Amino acid sequence: MAKQQTIAIIGAGSWGTALAISLAHRHPVILWGHSSAEMDPLAQDREHKAFLPGITFPVNLKVSTHLQDTLNQADQVLVVVPSHAFSSICQQIADLRPSLDNLAWATKGFDPASQQLLSDVAEKHFPQAHFTVVSGPSFAGEVAKGLPTALTVASNDAKTAEIWAELLRSDNFRPYISHDLIGVQVGGASKNVMAIAAGISDGLGFGANARSALITRGLAEIMRLGGALGAKNDTFMGLAGLGDLTLTCTDNQSRNRRMGLALAKGLSVADAKASIGQEVEGINTAREVWQLAQRLKVEMPITEQTYKVLYEGLDPKLAVQNLLSRDVGKENC
Repeated sequence: MAKQQTIAIIGAGSWGTALAISLAHRHPVILWGHSSAEMDPLAQDREHKAFLPGITFPVNLKVSTHLQDTLNQADQVLVVVPSHAFSSICQQIADLRPSLDNLAWATKGFDPASQQLLSDVAEKHFPQAHFTVVSGPSFAGEVAKGLPTALTVASNDAKTAEIWAELLRSDNFRPYISHDLIGVQVGGASKNVMAIAAGISDGLGFGANARSALITRGLAEIMRLGGALGAKNDTFMGLAGLGDLTLTCTDNQSRNRRMGLALAKGLSVADAKASIGQEVEGINTAREVWQLAQRLKVEMPITEQTYKVLYEGLDPKLAVQNLLSRDVGKENC
């Protein structure tokens, strides 16, 4: 039996904590968060009462606010912070452990300053490292409870992908390996924008037909963007593409879908976000994807209308009307 590896989870939100719980059933895990006010209750209660109430931490899960100590003890590092904090945390890790040669993350998004993929951001901080992305259809609560889940593990190194797939694998957790680092990132980030749009559509009462059309055409948009960035089309037919998109657009466990539902009720972006009480990645991602699409000259009408609702105050009903009134086009475009 292979030696157990200590895994550092950097970021103690709902998704980071869920992955820490899942991994700690088989490996020593250190869950790091920067705030003692947030982390001390986790250590004391042995659960995350705010985000994952009632789910007890395994004995192998330790809680830390000391990043240097956490990195010193870790054989593997998995970053699970919001995308807007990704570059900053990479810099902190690089300062404390400059020789790190393997960095993984389960963050979904683009860099807000540059609209770059997170792998491009990571490469600036760790030019010699192998990178791994964990993505796919997964709600934190279900993963924490040990419900069956399948995810994609994508890496720029075949051996590293196998290492992370083996670390994550369990009776209820099935990883699939991909070598399309670009496509897996694009799918995981962009689907959050489509989920906001789906929430708006459903919140306005437009029905299942409209939702199905939105998911299908949303996938076409994501594939166009992915193609422009060098992704493989087949990736978007898998878990990190269609699988994640369908889940996020159709289930109210999705914060991004709930954001759209709240906007359809007439709430402001700030009030809708406050009502959810957690990070809603699709808000920033809508802006980043729209800016990226304009720069690359990629047609993304659903993204455009979602961006205008979020950032230009466009009425959600008018956004849907704008989509329906577009010129007739071919389905495979």
